[in-house]
Amino acid sequence: MRIAQISPLCESIPPRRYGGTERVVHYLTEELVRRGHGVVLFASGDSSTSAELYPCVPKALRLAGYCGDPAVPELIQLDQLIDQLDRFDVLHFHTGASHYPLVRGLPVPHLNTLHGPLTSPDRIQLFRRFDQLPLVSISEAQRQPLPEAHWLATVYHGLPLDLYQPVTIPQEYLAFVGRVSPEKRLDRAIAIARQLGLPLKVAAKIDSSDAPYYRDHIADLIEGNPLVEFIGEVDDAGKQALLGNALALLFPIDWAEPFGLVMIEANACGTPVIAWRNGSTPEVIRPGVNGVLVDSIAEAVAAVRQLDRLDRRAVRRDFEQRFSVTRQAEQYEQLYRRLIDRHTAQDSPAAQDSHRPLHRPCPPRDPLLHAA
Repeated sequence: MRIAQISPLCESIPPRRYGGTERVVHYLTEELVRRGHGVVLFASGDSSTSAELYPCVPKALRLAGYCGDPAVPELIQLDQLIDQLDRFDVLHFHTGASHYPLVRGLPVPHLNTLHGPLTSPDRIQLFRRFDQLPLVSISEAQRQPLPEAHWLATVYHGLPLDLYQPVTIPQEYLAFVGRVSPEKRLDRAIAIARQLGLPLKVAAKIDSSDAPYYRDHIADLIEGNPLVEFIGEVDDAGKQALLGNALALLFPIDWAEPFGLVMIEANACGTPVIAWRNGSTPEVIRPGVNGVLVDSIAEAVAAVRQLDRLDRRAVRRDFEQRFSVTRQAEQYEQLYRRLIDRHTAQDSPAAQDSHRPLHRPCPPRDPLLHAA
């Protein structure tokens, strides 16, 4: 198949540091190329890929210090894609909503994997309007706010099996990987480590929007605390050392996490995850197999004390069975073929004659947009 992968432009493919969505796009693209598909990756020019790279901006926007309107490069990327539609059998969007008004007229089958939360009211309004847009969720929990959207499937993220190596004998510390933000609850992780008297290694990104939260709520918990080591953002090699040698990854989220890539990164290293029961975590974590689900700091402390009940080799086996990039690519291949077959059938002369409308009906008035 001839596949276009359309990536966000904020981070390179793969990202230099933080960037969950971009990592997922990278692993999927590489696997599709390995499986013999012709893939064009629409991404930043500093990306590295086995696919054909179409550079939409010279450098990834965040690390390049881009301060302009993010809609501008995204719209230009979309126009660059439209210039080349005849090259592709299917389009796979991992981006925002800029292409939504065009979906009815796109002559190529397409789908959109949604990587973020869908809980805000404007999302409900958006997908009520574009109710025929083919969507893929990354967990069943992610789609719960929008049960009536046009969901094709849920496809869990996957990683290459050789990306991380399992570590059977860990060191005496806990790990936290993520953003320093209210919903990620680094403060909970610090409280757990303090109650246990265990070191906590923190590999985290601080966005400018989260700087006030760090200053007001987190800085005092870290500065002068001998148990907490703040590492900053880490790459894959850094994650291997950090996650592989940890007793456990703490995932103390306070929001409806859409997936949580770092959970399967830890599992790939044989490291169990202690996660708050929220969002996708009950789908990713199998209690007693690859981690523990908790609802409080006290439960998390107790779970750390019982980590010897978990077999790190079994943690790795569970990862291999459920979260390989091979499984992920196979599921997307099935979706691509289904969309292409449906498009081919609809384009046949008989189908066009039987389904051609006399006129395009006007959409119903949206009460949210036309309130008196």
